Amino acid sequence: MSEIEKKLEALGIDIPGQTKAAGNYVTARRIGNLIYTSGNGPTRDGKILAVGRLGAELSIEEGYQAARETMINILGVLKCELGDLDKIVKFVKILGFIQSTDDFYDQPKVLNGASDLLVEVFGEKGRHARSAIGTSVLPFNMPVEIEVIVEVD
Repeated sequence: MSEIEKKLEALGIDIPGQTKAAGNYVTARRIGNLIYTSGNGPTRDGKILAVGRLGAELSIEEGYQAARETMINILGVLKCELGDLDKIVKFVKILGFIQSTDDFYDQPKVLNGASDLLVEVFGEKGRHARSAIGTSVLPFNMPVEIEVIVEVD
């Protein structure tokens, strides 16, 4: 078991296996020493864990948890791509879309659910550049969709 997987286990986090793409695309693409993931949402075993808009149906705390669950899914995608999460050199960039009302301005607080998890698990390697973007709708009414760029060995 890798060092990162030991940390995840100690935190009680179980990363999922490979997720199936919802359309005609791949879940990750490696170019040299970078991996780009497709957008992921807060799902588990094919079920969406949270739906709705921040500022209406969901609170910042619920959005934070949805972003955290989404990042757990992304770790599953990366594990399937790499075989070992210890091969991650660093997280380069996170792009997060937050489905929210027109008057909701706390998208960064929601995306902290993903960012905080990465720093908790990967330490300095988990620190990254990021953008938190508000949007009116997301696929399947998910509250968040996140993609990442990761540098690997």
